[in-house]
Amino acid sequence: MSPREKTATTQKVCPECGSTSFEENRSRGEMTCSKCGEVIEESMIDMTQEWRAFDQEQRSSRARTGAPLTPTKHDKGVTTKIGKGPGELFKVSPNKRAQYSRLKKWQSRIVESKNRNLSFALSELKRLVSYLGLPQSVHREVAILYEKAVDKGLVRGRSMEAVVAALIYAVARQHKTPRTLDEITEASGVDRREIGRTYRYVCRELGIRILPSQPEDYIPRFSTMLGLSDKAQARALDILEKAKNQEITSGKGPVGVAAAALYIAAVLTGQKKTQREVADVVDATEVTIRNRYKEIVETLGIEDEVEKKVKEDENNK
Repeated sequence: MSPREKTATTQKVCPECGSTSFEENRSRGEMTCSKCGEVIEESMIDMTQEWRAFDQEQRSSRARTGAPLTPTKHDKGVTTKIGKGPGELFKVSPNKRAQYSRLKKWQSRIVESKNRNLSFALSELKRLVSYLGLPQSVHREVAILYEKAVDKGLVRGRSMEAVVAALIYAVARQHKTPRTLDEITEASGVDRREIGRTYRYVCRELGIRILPSQPEDYIPRFSTMLGLSDKAQARALDILEKAKNQEITSGKGPVGVAAAALYIAAVLTGQKKTQREVADVVDATEVTIRNRYKEIVETLGIEDEVEKKVKEDENNK
């Protein structure tokens, strides 16, 4: 913040010119009229911190406030615990040790069932987010929605892991970083059909409106998994845009369409990948990729170009 700051208020009026616009000079501790220069206040109290910091380490060590509240922790990150580690109690006198042990035991017993549920669920959520490589925005949104589900009683009678997995599936699609049901099933260990049922129920009860995933949402991640260049990724997006304009992607599974577009782009940019390699990475079948591939190249009129590149690559081997 600059040392001189203009302020406008209706509570103060300059006695000389009647202006209500003033300037604060923080370095001098004065407030002056911005029109005539009359000093309205002097010897103002500086309400900012009295310490200075020259790097991030000094700033964090001298700050008197804690970490910001976060919905990714069951206690929002502000609850304290008695004796965080096993060696903490041995730092107090022997006659106080038994008292602190009892307090620690009762603190764990009186935790509300909601907080206990959130504690386990958010730990599982953290593991899944890390395993699936999802961004922090998805982590925070799922944590908020899970707490709402607990408050509405949607978790009662259902697997906690299934609710977390269903919310991850929904929110990841909302944030355009979708994960397939098979990926979430593998990460969570919950049956695919159970996740699907819970997903539909939770979305209906919480009013979550999810639009169908688009093939282009999968391109960046699949491209990285296949080790393709940015040029191939851009070419795949261009192919998808043209295919979308021709309305040949409607009603088709987005994973298969994205895989076919990446296969075509890899061939055209000289980064040959077989359909089997693409199918193994994106967890789709070769038949699906082959069908989507034929539909795209025939509709866009690039069948001869792609076949020519395939033959060139085979002859160069």
